[in-house]
Amino acid sequence: MGRHHTAVLGASGLVAQRMQQRLVNHPWFRLSAVVGSKRTAGASLDSIPWGLEQNRPQLPHLKVLDAEDDNLIAHLKQKGITVAFSCVPAEVADPLERNLALAGIAVFSNSSAFRRCDGVPLVISDINPQHLADFGSDGYGLACATNCTLIPLAVPTAALHHAFSITNVRMRSEQALSGAGYGLLQSQSALDGDHPSEIPGEAEKTTAELLHVLSAGFEVEVECRRVTRMNGHQIFAQVTFAEPVTLSEVNAALDAHNFTQALLDCPSAPLRSMQRVASIDPEAHLWGNGEHFLSDPDPTHDLKAGMSVVVGPVRMVDSTTVEFSAYSHNTIRGAAGGTMLLAEQAYIEQRLPKQQ
Repeated sequence: MGRHHTAVLGASGLVAQRMQQRLVNHPWFRLSAVVGSKRTAGASLDSIPWGLEQNRPQLPHLKVLDAEDDNLIAHLKQKGITVAFSCVPAEVADPLERNLALAGIAVFSNSSAFRRCDGVPLVISDINPQHLADFGSDGYGLACATNCTLIPLAVPTAALHHAFSITNVRMRSEQALSGAGYGLLQSQSALDGDHPSEIPGEAEKTTAELLHVLSAGFEVEVECRRVTRMNGHQIFAQVTFAEPVTLSEVNAALDAHNFTQALLDCPSAPLRSMQRVASIDPEAHLWGNGEHFLSDPDPTHDLKAGMSVVVGPVRMVDSTTVEFSAYSHNTIRGAAGGTMLLAEQAYIEQRLPKQQ
């Protein structure tokens, strides 16, 4: 199979540029179209201000298409587009994503518009890959990645959920400025600590999505806060079980959790789902690849960097409660990389439209 001609929905946003960055050298997907708002439509892609900390990669010479153009789908079809990565706000994603999917373009979304909607898989590939089974089966392919905050909570909790009966999960988060896009990252006052700590609706989204991807019904208590850190979401969790467990049993469950062998062959899959450390260092542990931590990776070439979940100290509070901290790169594993991994899963499972 050759490289699929791919569109990114989003020209100038942080996650959209992360996605463009990851597509430059991707072996399965080729960046062939970018769709933007009225503000960027018609501009050449290389003229759009680049906001990521890495240098602008050698992007293809493309003119940004207008998301509101009535002929958008026809333009995408003319370019042979079979896959679209959506990195647009929810109010743009609906109806744009739906219309593209109805036209036979496979859509993988980082937007919240269709999360937990009937018939739309909400998937974390090392937790519920089986939920992608019906993707594209009726000619309508739309799948969603989860909220970025969920990743460091869901991955270790899934390992424990598979091994034991959970009755309660309590979590508090410390979320990076980049979780709000470029706005806070480009504000000196925010970088100096002058920004809201409250994140309206985040706790509710995280709770609902956790129970959804785990097909679980235990109690969940979540508190989310923004902190003055550029990248990386860290969570602090307590998990209570129905029966007593030992620390060695908990550690064994965490160590056993991983992607399926087939998914480990995906370009964006880390070498292991989780990396265990004695203590989490938000700067040193940002770019984990499942085995090592990289200090200055190039995401245009290293698609695994930043894709692992880092799990810090794990200890028993009592015989039925364990507490741990976990950490992940919110714009890589929690956004562009996690969404791309869904498309890679669909690729190896041969669920994508035939290339034109």
